Amino acid sequence: MDSLAATTSGFVGACTLTLLHETARKTVPNAPRIDILGKRALSKLLPSGISPSEETLHKASLAGDIASNATYYGLVSLDSPKNGVRNGAILGLAAGLGAVFLPGPLGLGEKPSNRTTATQLMTIGWYLAGGLAAGLTYRLLGKR
Repeated sequence: MDSLAATTSGFVGACTLTLLHETARKTVPNAPRIDILGKRALSKLLPSGISPSEETLHKASLAGDIASNATYYGLVSLDSPKNGVRNGAILGLAAGLGAVFLPGPLGLGEKPSNRTTATQLMTIGWYLAGGLAAGLTYRLLGKR
């Protein structure tokens, strides 16, 4: 495994996902609000009595999302680059399904990613797009 290829692939996937979420949340009705889930999760980790501003919480959540998603999507590198796109699709689909079905049981609320069927499909589709971007990047880097 080439750690630079893994890191780069994961980062491309995470940025693809984040760009889709951040653009759509401002322009698309019923867009997934993964940013809200991130802020809720981060708030739960903060010690009692600490309440950062909404802007600070949003920026910290965004940074955490990019870092964790980059690490996750970097898993495409555990196999041959020729299988990068397939593995990226599997990772993206799994993450998208998790983003739809896990927030409720985790106490983060269901509406941000599960409000409507369209919201669910966008959530799954955008995580899938991130996985495909990571997988394609890994495949291309593997050809060098």
